[in-house]
Amino acid sequence: MSVSLTENRWNDDDAARWANDAGDDPADRDLALRIYTSRLIGGDPDLVLHGGGNTSVKTMRGSNGAVMHVKGSGWDLATIEAPGLPGLHLEATRTGGRAGALSDPQMVALLRANLLDPEAPNPSLETLLHGFLPAKYVDHSHATAVLVLANQPDADSICRAIYGKRLAVVPYVMPGYDLSIAAARIAEANPGCEGLWLVNHGLFTFGDTARDSYDRMIEFVNMAERHLASRGISILPTDERPREDPFLDLLKERLQAAGSVFTDGIVIDARSGPSIDAFLAHPSLADLATRGTVTPDHVIRVKPFPLLLEGMESADAIDSALKQFGRRYEAYFRAGAAEAKEAKVMLDCLPRVVQIRNIGMVGIGKTAGEAQIIADLTSQSMRVMLAAESYGRFTPLTPSQLFKMEYWSLEQAKLGK
Repeated sequence: MSVSLTENRWNDDDAARWANDAGDDPADRDLALRIYTSRLIGGDPDLVLHGGGNTSVKTMRGSNGAVMHVKGSGWDLATIEAPGLPGLHLEATRTGGRAGALSDPQMVALLRANLLDPEAPNPSLETLLHGFLPAKYVDHSHATAVLVLANQPDADSICRAIYGKRLAVVPYVMPGYDLSIAAARIAEANPGCEGLWLVNHGLFTFGDTARDSYDRMIEFVNMAERHLASRGISILPTDERPREDPFLDLLKERLQAAGSVFTDGIVIDARSGPSIDAFLAHPSLADLATRGTVTPDHVIRVKPFPLLLEGMESADAIDSALKQFGRRYEAYFRAGAAEAKEAKVMLDCLPRVVQIRNIGMVGIGKTAGEAQIIADLTSQSMRVMLAAESYGRFTPLTPSQLFKMEYWSLEQAKLGK
């Protein structure tokens, strides 16, 4: 079968223009190339979506000595600029990160204390991992093809079969401090590796130059795409169109009536298309759609599972379905809160995604932008889940692991921005 590969969009002339426009300072030129390849990654929705992924560069900056610029929280790689890659004192960050186990507030305080500009945004929650890795340039993506394979029950052996020793496998660890320590140790134990395969999470690549790290990212994603094709599996393309139906007006009305979270307004992004239709026609839809999210980050936006409808329900039936969704979410919350080390306050019990078998997929938000982000993430998730189930079995994080992400104080703070 023909293979649809992620395109390597590096261009020598463009790269030279970015570097030359930065001037003569080597650190500024390093940062310019970091911005250039960050945008290449961010501009491809099959690599990252809506603020996902992160990138960094280590350089020498005058009297500050060794500095690392890393993506700042709230910035999107597709449009990132220099302020979105705040600089940190590298050695002090590394030393503080390795001094002993850090709580979430302690990690944030360490990173903020080492910012060159105290007014800069919070560095990425994976900053310590970027800092611990010795390579000059580091890239992290949530590539669609990689997620198909990283969400398999045997994701570690799949990685080794495809990449050999070029990638080191990192079993799932909660993002943040714990992941930074665990992944750094694995990288150190595999000194010849060119990247990290994060089970249930994504892909890291690194290199001495911006091009090295970016080329490896594209090469490794292409290898995943070719591996899927060798099994006769293709990831359906994104070919969607807005969906209109009187049922959607009724759904919006019932959602707005169901809870205070939407009393100030509700926007829906309804879509249909070949990949969405194929997902909604899956014979095990009720199981597949509610098994979990394709990356840890997704749960912050889309909740751990969608609401499923047929598209022919009455107002009363929609109300009943929303109540049933709420009861399921409450049970998920109670189970997660019982395991938590500190008290948690339950978020609202309304869905952010509705999958309607006879109509399409709906993202729900308080604004059009929020609804679009949720719909985009769900669109990618559907394509990943379909291909993953064809390959073997889509095996995402457990409800307990998802709860820890959804109710992680640092992720909630990021979403608030």
